[in-house]
Amino acid sequence: MKLSLNGELTEAAEARIAPDDRGFTLGDGLFETIAIKNAAPKRLAAHLARLRDGAAVLGIPVPYTDQKIAELAAGLIGANELTAGALRITLTRGPGARGIAPPEAPTPTFMITSGALPPDDPLRLIVAQGTRRNEQSPLARVKNLGYLDNIIARREAVAAGADDAVLLNTQGRVAETTIANIFCLIGGGLVTPPVCEGALPGVMRAEVIRLARAEERPIEVGELAHASEIFVSNALGIRPVLHMNGQEVGDGAPGLITQLLAVRL
Repeated sequence: MKLSLNGELTEAAEARIAPDDRGFTLGDGLFETIAIKNAAPKRLAAHLARLRDGAAVLGIPVPYTDQKIAELAAGLIGANELTAGALRITLTRGPGARGIAPPEAPTPTFMITSGALPPDDPLRLIVAQGTRRNEQSPLARVKNLGYLDNIIARREAVAAGADDAVLLNTQGRVAETTIANIFCLIGGGLVTPPVCEGALPGVMRAEVIRLARAEERPIEVGELAHASEIFVSNALGIRPVLHMNGQEVGDGAPGLITQLLAVRL
C-alpha cells in the first residue's frame, strides 16, 4: 500500500516523519477524511475548503494548491488501484523546537493515505458521561488532530456495549457523536445541532441539511428519547441509529429518511 508524503508517492512501510514533527509531539495539525467512489474522491472541493479554513484558524500554511492536491489524491488512488474506499489528508505544522511556541517559518508535513471503507451497520449509541465538547473553543469548528475527548467517549461506549457515544456540550445539550454529526426526527421535523452548539461543520452534514431541509436548532438530551428516527452522517456516509441508551429508536428499524438519504448520498 502506498501513501503520498510531502508530494511524493512512497510505500507506507517506508514512510517517515521527523521525530520532532509537531503533529506527533503536540497534535498540532488537522485532517480530512474523504470518500472514494468510482475511483474518485467525493466532494473534494468542499473538503479542501474546510481544510483551508481550519488551517487558517491554526495558522498552518497549506503547501499545495487545490489542483495539486487533487492530482496527488488521484495519483494515490491509481497507485493503490482503488475504486472505493477512503482518503485521509493530514496536515501538520511540521518539525519544531521543544516547547509549544510555533516556529516562525513552519515547514508543514502533508500526507495522504488511503484505506477501505468502514462498516455501515446500524448503530447503538449512548450519551457520554465522562467528557463533554467545548462548544466555545475555536477547535470545535476544526477537524484537528486532538481527538482525546472523542477517544475517552468511545471507550465509554464500548464498555457499555454500544458502538459510539453522543457528546454533549458544556450546557448539557447534544453536540455530535465521536465521529459524526447527528440528526433526529422529532415531532415530524428533522433537526440537527447548529455549529455554535459544538457540532463540527461536516461536509456531509451540509448536504443532508440541504437535501432534507433539516432545521438547525439546539437539541436537549431528553429529546433523544422521543425521536422517531435518528441517524448520523460523516464524509463516508449515513448510518441509522437503532438504539439510544439501551432503548429502541422508533420501531427499531432504519427510518425512511435515513434510507432515502443513504441511497442518494
